[in-house]
Amino acid sequence: MTILDRFRLDGRVAILTGASSGLGVGFAAALAEAGADLALGARRADRLAETCTLVENTGRRAIAVRTNVADPDDCTALVEAAMTTYGRVDILINNAGVGTAIPALKESPEQFRSVIEINLNGCYWMAQACARVMRPGSSIVNIASVLGLTTTGLPQAAYSSSKAGLIGLTRDLAQQWTSRKGIRVNALAPGFFESEMSDSMDRNHVDTQILPRVLVGRLGLHAELAAALIFLASDAGSYVTGITLPVDGGVLTT
Repeated sequence: MTILDRFRLDGRVAILTGASSGLGVGFAAALAEAGADLALGARRADRLAETCTLVENTGRRAIAVRTNVADPDDCTALVEAAMTTYGRVDILINNAGVGTAIPALKESPEQFRSVIEINLNGCYWMAQACARVMRPGSSIVNIASVLGLTTTGLPQAAYSSSKAGLIGLTRDLAQQWTSRKGIRVNALAPGFFESEMSDSMDRNHVDTQILPRVLVGRLGLHAELAAALIFLASDAGSYVTGITLPVDGGVLTT
């Protein structure tokens, strides 16, 4: 096996949540390009179908399952659909997530809980469902955030808490499953990338508060994050488990 071969995902099946938009679409394209067949989950069925077509256009297979990861039954249904179609699940990319920016004294219990339900609990339900059917050599990649490790001036208590919790969950699941089940569990911590989420942010805040902390001096590109994802998902990262890999242009050094 050559070095480049270690990054290939031929013959493997990946489940990707949050696949209907933003970073999820880029992740789907990258996983397919690396050779994986996909089971795609998201709440927006119409947009999910578009991602499915994108994957199929690369020559790989894809199924789309409307999924709300906050519902454990939906998570189980997505895994069951993958098993019915492909007979295996090798990779889980826990990408589904929501972001808010609400001052702490104004955030309602319902608003806070809704973020935790999707960003943290949903990842746990998906990981549980996948781990029940995954074989040794499988990989789970949780999409965390640098905001689980630092702050950038926006009031994001719920989002930051959910991502910090996801980093802790990653460590614990790696400890439980890597030696016992042969499942690697890692987290990817993106910085600030061109996405629907960044588009919704105040541009002045991006220019004055965020970019000065990015050593590279710009927002990240989808391909830069997808390359790190493939590393963690593939045999290229076979000796890596329980870590959080920041891909942030240097935010955490400032």
